[in-house]
Amino acid sequence: MQEYIEELRNRLHQHNYNYYVLHAPTISDKEFDDLLEELRQLELQYPQWYDENSPTQRVGSDIDVHFVQEPHMYPMLSLANSYSKEDIIDFDTRVRKTLGIDTVVYTCELKYDGVAVSLYYKDGKLVRALTRGDGVKGDNITTNIRTIKTIPAVLHGDFPQEIEIRGEVLMPRTKFNEFNLQREKQGEQVFANPRNAAAGSLKLQNSSLVAKRPLEAYMYYIPANQPSDSHFENLQIARSWGFAVPTVAKKCENLNEVFDYIDLWNTKRKELQYDIDGIVIKVDSIQLQQQLGYTAKIPRWAIAYKFKAEQARTRLLSVTFQVGRTGAVTPVANLEPVKLAGTIVKRATLHNSDQIQQLDLHTDDYVFIEKGGEIIPKIVSVDVQTRHLFAQKIQFITHCPECGTELIRLQGESAYYCPNQYNCSPQIRGRIEHFVSRKAMDIGLAEATIEQLFTQGLIHDAGDLYSLTYEQLIQLDRFAEKSVRNLLQSIEQSKQVPYYRVLYALGIRYVGETVAKTLAKAIPSIEMLQAASIMQLEQIPEIGTKIAESIKQHFREPYSLNIIEKLKQAGVQLSTVDTEHKQVNNVLQGASVIVSGVFQSYSRDEMKELIEQYGGRNVTSISKQTSCMIAGDGVGPSKLQKAQELGIPILTEDEFLVKIGLKSV
Repeated sequence: MQEYIEELRNRLHQHNYNYYVLHAPTISDKEFDDLLEELRQLELQYPQWYDENSPTQRVGSDIDVHFVQEPHMYPMLSLANSYSKEDIIDFDTRVRKTLGIDTVVYTCELKYDGVAVSLYYKDGKLVRALTRGDGVKGDNITTNIRTIKTIPAVLHGDFPQEIEIRGEVLMPRTKFNEFNLQREKQGEQVFANPRNAAAGSLKLQNSSLVAKRPLEAYMYYIPANQPSDSHFENLQIARSWGFAVPTVAKKCENLNEVFDYIDLWNTKRKELQYDIDGIVIKVDSIQLQQQLGYTAKIPRWAIAYKFKAEQARTRLLSVTFQVGRTGAVTPVANLEPVKLAGTIVKRATLHNSDQIQQLDLHTDDYVFIEKGGEIIPKIVSVDVQTRHLFAQKIQFITHCPECGTELIRLQGESAYYCPNQYNCSPQIRGRIEHFVSRKAMDIGLAEATIEQLFTQGLIHDAGDLYSLTYEQLIQLDRFAEKSVRNLLQSIEQSKQVPYYRVLYALGIRYVGETVAKTLAKAIPSIEMLQAASIMQLEQIPEIGTKIAESIKQHFREPYSLNIIEKLKQAGVQLSTVDTEHKQVNNVLQGASVIVSGVFQSYSRDEMKELIEQYGGRNVTSISKQTSCMIAGDGVGPSKLQKAQELGIPILTEDEFLVKIGLKSV
């Protein structure tokens, strides 16, 4: 039976390869689904032969996990950008001069507008997938990547024992439009463009939801242990292993061929099913790439030619004004729908009153819009030749469109603000949305749910979240018992969020994540922070007069004090005093500790804080000097193996908590 299950998996892997890579299926969808269902039933019957790379795992898991950051085997650097053919000529001149040769062969590829990922395979099986992150380390999104059908879980052919390959995850335009339409029908917020949809999908913490997103992936580079000295040949070889590699890449013998390729795809890009924003030009020889090397940020052997942002002409219907959580009022242009870069555009950002003045906008103007890297398209110019005689100049509003309060403009700032921050509903809702965000209290609440809770009077501020009951929530639209239990559990878990994140969640103006951490270290309780003078606050590094005055003003407001009182009653962490007292227990004094994986009771950052509080030192790599490893769920396999080889003690989360005295045996 074990052999039959393995044979069935191999057949399904081959059918996936035929369908998604070769685009030449040999069986019908019904036959494939029948085979997949047979395998699924056998795996349920014989769980001892579970395989994480089985074709059945494409559906994803509903286990909620926070992403673990892991280092890249090789840095994922950015590319130098160019915007003219003169830039490409200069690049070619530098390359030839550095190498001391007359001509260089290049490989030209499309520059996909998606999300960069790095995949690691061992013995032909997908082991790990990372996002680009900061280039040195990225989020481990392996469970999500396994759901993408154009990414092979198991390789074919004559593949190396270990291989890393890089590529781009994206969402085809037609599927993106269908996906957005479905979200709109369900009352969910639509995505601005396919790239945002792909990025948002990969960051979902429920891979069964990712499996429902129409994601695809195309590979474009092997950073080490390349099978051939030609990058172009490596792409063809990677395709034989089962990777989706577009056939449009071209080896160019000279710059004229490079320019022909650029001109061709600048015209034909609209015919593609996915977005591209330029062409990538790489020195084809791997040996020459190695000779050219890297700067601190970019490879010297590659450059990206960026296409000019696409523009569209349409009519301005009106300008509306939106109020954010800080009270800043942002003008938005409502447009006659027009197709731009594969999506229908109905709105464009105007940023502030200065831009309206600079554009000299009038009613019913015809305007030119472009995306140019913006999430929301922007107006770049006005077709004044078509302006009608009686057009009225667009004026920035003088009063808040939500509460009617007269707007103010602070000295040195470009935005107008509504000062009625504690009675203006979009500001209140915005502060609640900030409060529940992942980097703040990390409460699983969508904007639509917050709107519903606020409209029905169940919450008036962030503090009211801790008074919500099962009976109240079960009455909400689209709320079943499971979703109510999950929300209540999420709210309860937020009571363990450390003090500095609570400070950030309060939404004090100018107090971001970094400033909140600085404040929490210097002033370890909310009461002490309330009592601190401006002079005391200014003595803290990175805290200037502007921030100090904002903090004092925040704690003068009855609205803010009322929220803090509700948080106290709920048991939210409003000090670090208790944890600082625990520092007298130096059980980890002098120990070098590495943390890997996902933990149940604490986040990774909180685990690292505990290590420091108990006298230990956090390290990011394993060596003979490492004292111990704390391993959670999804621990990095290479780290775990190295720790075992070096004989380094490996502690579970519970064992670590027992060791420092936070949990009994």
